[in-house]
Amino acid sequence: MSVLIEFSMTPLDKGESVSTYVSRSLDIIDQSGLPYKLGPMGTCVEGEWGEVMAVVKECYEKMNSDCNRITMTLKADIRKGKEGRLTGKLKSVEDKLGRSVNR
Repeated sequence: MSVLIEFSMTPLDKGESVSTYVSRSLDIIDQSGLPYKLGPMGTCVEGEWGEVMAVVKECYEKMNSDCNRITMTLKADIRKGKEGRLTGKLKSVEDKLGRSVNR
């Protein structure tokens, strides 16, 4: 079953700047080989349910290894028989508008 998720995971006990910890998660996501798109407030990842959730779990386990408090948000769009939605959903909106939008 194909799933498109957007998630954000942040340590709460590491001060104001947490990019070091976030970048470790992005490295895990990138090495997974799954399609993803980094955004300013989270990362979208597309794939089969088990694959995507395994990546989220690995990101959590890495952060949990040296962080005492973690916050995470996760949104999921699960749709049977559809792939390529990481870019396809945006293309659909642009087609309806008849123009490109700021990405």
